[in-house]
Amino acid sequence: MIDLYTAPTPNGYKVSVLLEELGVEYNLIPVDLSKGDQKTPEFLAMNPNGRIPVIVDRDNDDFVVFESGAIMIYLAEKYGQFYPADPKVRSRALQWLMFQMGGVGPMMGQANVFYRYFPEKIPAAIDRYHHECRRLFEVLDTRLAESPYLAGDEVTIADFANWCWVRTYNWSGVSIDGLAHLKRWMDELYERPGCQRGIHRPERPKKPDELIKHAQTMVTR
Repeated sequence: MIDLYTAPTPNGYKVSVLLEELGVEYNLIPVDLSKGDQKTPEFLAMNPNGRIPVIVDRDNDDFVVFESGAIMIYLAEKYGQFYPADPKVRSRALQWLMFQMGGVGPMMGQANVFYRYFPEKIPAAIDRYHHECRRLFEVLDTRLAESPYLAGDEVTIADFANWCWVRTYNWSGVSIDGLAHLKRWMDELYERPGCQRGIHRPERPKKPDELIKHAQTMVTR
């Protein structure tokens, strides 16, 4: 049994999508970020950085893993799926996973802050993050023109990680016009039942104003 401490964010969905795709049993434990659940002593004992997601592997001496990318690698290795056996292909998967961790996630996160959540609109900041997100999308599109998936012919953890962020492009205010290969890849992943289930574990607030209010609380913490 895997305990998943998470919230309805792209980083959280990276792990719930993977768990759904793996088809393994897990216990979903929602973390209310707006109430500061991630800053409680109990949570900080699992992740000193006070961020979701976190897993506890009850079948492995209650082993704790934090950081979404590290969790994905741990689970993919444990269950032997979405983590290529060939060293070169596996390296490509890890490279594109790190691309999301170091680029797509942080840049889209900042775009969300300045475009959606920050009370003062700062055009220079908005433009900076929109342009960088678009550049990263173009990098992905170029790669996906060469290969069905980021690491090659098979879907890997790299695809799930990037997809959970890229699929929210509209919320970030970033255009994907002209990026046909990126669109094709997004649509293919949307058709996967595990991906469909994972992005509702847990559900996001239904109304945009509720989501913005929720996110603004987190931005100011």
